[in-house]
Amino acid sequence: MWVSSEIDGIDPPRVALVTGASRFLGGYLVTRLAQHPAVERVIAVDTQSPTKDMLRRMGRAEFVLADIRNPLIGKVIRNMDVDTVVHASTLTKAPKSGSRAAMKDMNVLGAMQLFAVCQKTPSVRRVVLRSSSVVYGSSAKDPAKFTEEMSARRRPTGAFARDMIEVEGYLRGMARRRPDIAATILRLAPTVGNHMPGSVSRYLTSPIVPTILGRDARLQLLHEEDALSALERATVAGPPGTYNVAGDGIVMMSQAVRRAGGLTVPMPYGLFRTVGQALMGPVMKSFNKEELDYFHFGRGLDTTRMRTELGFEPRWTTKQALDDFARNVGLRRVVRTEWVDRTESVLLSALGERMEAR
Repeated sequence: MWVSSEIDGIDPPRVALVTGASRFLGGYLVTRLAQHPAVERVIAVDTQSPTKDMLRRMGRAEFVLADIRNPLIGKVIRNMDVDTVVHASTLTKAPKSGSRAAMKDMNVLGAMQLFAVCQKTPSVRRVVLRSSSVVYGSSAKDPAKFTEEMSARRRPTGAFARDMIEVEGYLRGMARRRPDIAATILRLAPTVGNHMPGSVSRYLTSPIVPTILGRDARLQLLHEEDALSALERATVAGPPGTYNVAGDGIVMMSQAVRRAGGLTVPMPYGLFRTVGQALMGPVMKSFNKEELDYFHFGRGLDTTRMRTELGFEPRWTTKQALDDFARNVGLRRVVRTEWVDRTESVLLSALGERMEAR
């Protein structure tokens, strides 16, 4: 379903290029743009081919197997007379076969080269970046809600957050050098859904969820379908600018676990990772520092600008997004006695080892 482009007097794209087309946001955005009657041509780009089902959904869109760090991307943008570029291919974690250096290279160097091509190409008139609210970090000093003008109270230590801060900076630099290009940054809240298994989704799928004693993080979430719709809005009809994108309201971590059908196990922060891994297995091991900080402190976003300037209204509130996720993946379950017994055994063992160490 396409978004009307008559709002704000901004014309929809004529030729749009979308990176990250083999993944949910990029692929389904390509699908929606291909259905838009005003968009003449859609070019889908990624380093790996989409599934056969996704290619079928893309319809008339053209897929190009390309790396944005390669000069080929410049030829594609120039030769196809692209006027709108949507960058949705940033990596939240290092690739399985790669390292942190490879992740930074793909995220930061890739964005830098992509935006440099956009700056040098006269046909480009709009660039949209899918960013993240991780740029604000998570700490005990955070305000109740971050506005777009604010920055992290404590510099984020996570790799993805640092990358996104740099990538946003490169886009703003391009916009200063090419003021005729409408540059839009969407800082998406943590998403929940079946197609985008983010950190919150993975955390809540465990029947027994370790939490931090004395803390109850404030979560503000975004349904994956709303993330897609916001990206479509920014691409087709939205004005330039930086926007926080999140569902209404917050859910405390303890509430979120209960709504997902799990059982919280509060523990001191010093035991959170080690004991948590014993309870959750490899799921806990997969979380990086910025994700653990989010589980510790949470994050709130001011979405006034999203509504008044971008003109976007999420369909799901935070609670509704969480409930829809839980319902779709069948998380409504009864906590079994053996799980509770196992948790008690793990906690007693960990606390005993800590007392002996003292």
